[in-house]
Amino acid sequence: MAYEADDDLDAGMDSPHLPKSDPAVGGIAADRLRSVIERVERLEEERKALAGDIKDIFSEAKSAGFDVKVIRQIIRIRRQEPAEVEEQETLLDIYRRALGM
Repeated sequence: MAYEADDDLDAGMDSPHLPKSDPAVGGIAADRLRSVIERVERLEEERKALAGDIKDIFSEAKSAGFDVKVIRQIIRIRRQEPAEVEEQETLLDIYRRALGM
């Protein structure tokens, strides 16, 4: 009969990564926890795919003669608030002058 119990555990698998569990263990909502974990896993897979797409775009830009390092810098600047960009550019100018550049 111990074998039958083991078979029941194997039959209760919902996900290849997470075995079905008792929803009342430790007061944890197992279904909710499983849902959260599976959603994060799906998003991580999507992020990998997007990272590959971005890499392809940078390769395309490099093939077209663009400097990828400068493109990345422009993207970083565009994410910032205009006041922050202006402040950094002002400081950069001051530091360059101080160094005689």
